[in-house]
Amino acid sequence: MQQKIKILNKRGENLVGVLHETGSTKIVVLCHGARSSKEDNIMVNLAVSLENEGISAFRFDFSGNGESEGSFQSGNLSSEVEDLRAVVDYFIGVNRLTFAVLGHSKGGCIVLLYASEYHDIGAVVNVSGRYDLQRGMEERLGENFLERLKKDGYIDVKTRAGSRACRKGLVDYRVTEESIMETLNTNMHDACLLIDEKCRVLTVHGSLDEINPVQDALEFAKIIPNHQLQIIEGADHFYSSHQDELASVVLRFIKECLQSGNDVSK
Repeated sequence: MQQKIKILNKRGENLVGVLHETGSTKIVVLCHGARSSKEDNIMVNLAVSLENEGISAFRFDFSGNGESEGSFQSGNLSSEVEDLRAVVDYFIGVNRLTFAVLGHSKGGCIVLLYASEYHDIGAVVNVSGRYDLQRGMEERLGENFLERLKKDGYIDVKTRAGSRACRKGLVDYRVTEESIMETLNTNMHDACLLIDEKCRVLTVHGSLDEINPVQDALEFAKIIPNHQLQIIEGADHFYSSHQDELASVVLRFIKECLQSGNDVSK
């Protein structure tokens, strides 16, 4: 059974999500990537796969994305971590336990940052997250982007014709100096060192990822204390032809965590 739920974040914005309800007390929360939504194929397919195995899953839109309230902000890492916190708190309030969080791409960074700040999650799944947040900035924003940001306070980014974002109907967007500086000042290496060693972390990455190179996954594996690494051979960033394999890897890990009773909040 799928149920639409609205959750108020601390900024007074409604976050809209879909609960794949199985009646299980424990829930897996799924976090989408940049300029995406809860309707992304990866989010939907993983939620359905978990539901089919009797595990409740909740996929939601970060503020400013999809159906959720708020204005879209590029970067916005700390706000999205707090959105995830609002979701975890909501389920605590209805006597449900978020025992695992999963994020794809930027969402992978969000769930790792969450685990580094809040130590109440037993398992984290990082699907194709980026290790070096500074990489690719110039390619996306153009040369001398920092100087332009300091001068104007923002940069308007054009959606490239033929790109995946363009095909999904996403329009041009504005990047502010504040959002970029937050991203540039976020160090995934240092954050990951703060993750509780009792928290189990799985990193999944495609060997042919064209956006975040597979080397990022190897870097995460070096520093996260309680970590498993799974490289899916031939998979791109969006697992275009490897959705079933991704679901199989994630389900195996989630079931292992459930069977072990992994819960850092105990």
